[in-house]
Amino acid sequence: MKKCVIIGGSEIRNYEWVKSHINEGDFCIYCDSGLYHLESLGAEPGLILGDFDSHPEPDMDVETIKLPTEKDDTDTVYAVKEAIKRGYTDFVLVGVIGKRFDHTLGNLSILLMLHEKNLSAVIVDDYSEIRVISKENGVVTVDDDCKYFSILCAGGCAKGIKIEDAKYNLENADLTMEFPLGVSNEVLPGKMAKISVNEGRLFLIKIVDKNA
Repeated sequence: MKKCVIIGGSEIRNYEWVKSHINEGDFCIYCDSGLYHLESLGAEPGLILGDFDSHPEPDMDVETIKLPTEKDDTDTVYAVKEAIKRGYTDFVLVGVIGKRFDHTLGNLSILLMLHEKNLSAVIVDDYSEIRVISKENGVVTVDDDCKYFSILCAGGCAKGIKIEDAKYNLENADLTMEFPLGVSNEVLPGKMAKISVNEGRLFLIKIVDKNA
């Protein structure tokens, strides 16, 4: 798969963890103030874009797309759409959680958009990995090196959920947006938790920072 890393401007403190998701040869798009992470991440930009309302317009020998301030797409959404046009099918989004809650929710919606297109996507922040799962993903596993994991309904109702080899197992359960039953589960020591869902979509959040 062709992998694209999209870097937003939200705070990153655990650079080593975030950098572990970026490999040599990945196509990196820096969105506006995401450029403040350039030195610490050390990942060369393949594309820079934004309206540059939160970072000075760069003077670099890198392809740059200047966007209007008033637009329907956020810089991050535009970056994702541009990467799709260029044939990328595997996405890692960093620096997109935590600075503004409205942008955080909007960026979670990007995961849903990419999942709808059958494209692989994960958001990585200082503490966790966040992805969308559904029946099409089959059985999804979580290793026991994960401190906690949570499943939350990603719209409407998710049905036929099964969790095995976890502290709190489920069998043919339904989850709705109104009750966060799936928060803070744990993998049994020496096991690998297994998650599946028959209908609907879930956010799977793996908490990996032992201090979280």
